[in-house]
Amino acid sequence: MFDKLDDLLMRFEEILNMLNDPAVIADQAKFQKLMKEQGSLQPIVDTYREYRKCKETIDDSLAMLEEESDEEMREMLKEELADARKQIGELEQKLKILLLPKDPNDDKNVIVEIRAGAGGDEAALFAAEIYRMYVHYAESQRWKVETMDVEEIGIGGMKYVSFMITGQGAYSKLKYESGVHRVQRVPETESGGRIHTSTITVAVMPEAEELDVVIDEKDIRIDVMRASGNGGQCVNTTDSAVRLTHYPTGIVIYSQTEKSQLQNKAKAFALLRAKLYDIEQQKAHDAEAELRRSQVGTGDRSEKIRTYNFPQGRVTDHRINLTLYKLEKVMDGDIQEIIDSCIAADQAAKLAKMNE
Repeated sequence: MFDKLDDLLMRFEEILNMLNDPAVIADQAKFQKLMKEQGSLQPIVDTYREYRKCKETIDDSLAMLEEESDEEMREMLKEELADARKQIGELEQKLKILLLPKDPNDDKNVIVEIRAGAGGDEAALFAAEIYRMYVHYAESQRWKVETMDVEEIGIGGMKYVSFMITGQGAYSKLKYESGVHRVQRVPETESGGRIHTSTITVAVMPEAEELDVVIDEKDIRIDVMRASGNGGQCVNTTDSAVRLTHYPTGIVIYSQTEKSQLQNKAKAFALLRAKLYDIEQQKAHDAEAELRRSQVGTGDRSEKIRTYNFPQGRVTDHRINLTLYKLEKVMDGDIQEIIDSCIAADQAAKLAKMNE
């Protein structure tokens, strides 16, 4: 591990020198690439430097203890030594986590799809609430949210909604949200006061660049039509809505949220690329079944990952056995504790696998 850390430190210092080179500064593509690499290495380098400093403190304290005869001074040195040893253990663990193989999609924006499942109108109402939960969370992270497609029902619910979240590290945090979300509560439409159980599915996909997915024009049919839905300029008056049909997979994408046909077409292609990239990711996960089991549910859409129990005011994440009694805050977008717990559990599983 320490040989690798020494190599990374040398590479970091090499990048710093290159970034001061006028020829590199003039080449913006190369400059940006090096800046990104520097940014990814910075946390590792900072922690490793802190580790080395701590190691020096231990060596110095041990050397001074051998020579020091004053009892009060010896006590101070022993205390300093104990603190440094505790800190070095924590830094070693942090370095192991920082050196874990990074998911290449972690820095990408995401496209999220929410679909109402079992439970009829109640499931659609819950889908709309989960959509708002993610919007509020994205706002707390200062990310941008853009709706791509939505199918609403008259009472404020959503049968389906897809949206893009743009922001640094969006996929690294939201990838753990894929799966079946279950709600237990008394629906507003229920006159007898009985608790119902409804479900929705959430799919979180990394945004795919054109280089990630090549779409053959022969495999696509593009239809344009008039947008439908509630009011708004251009709705029902111009052919602004776009439908893409991808023949090899049977995927159909419909986009009508923008007034411009070109904008709707761009959104539809972005969603199609994400879906095709996601299919490839799923195949790779399936091929690495053992790796898949070591992860905290970052791919299986049929997996029931979380229950929101309204009568008891609790949220339970079944993958990591975490229960929080702050349902109202969670529904308002306060999901960082759940995400952090999923990340920690995923890292612990990967570290355990490395130590086998």
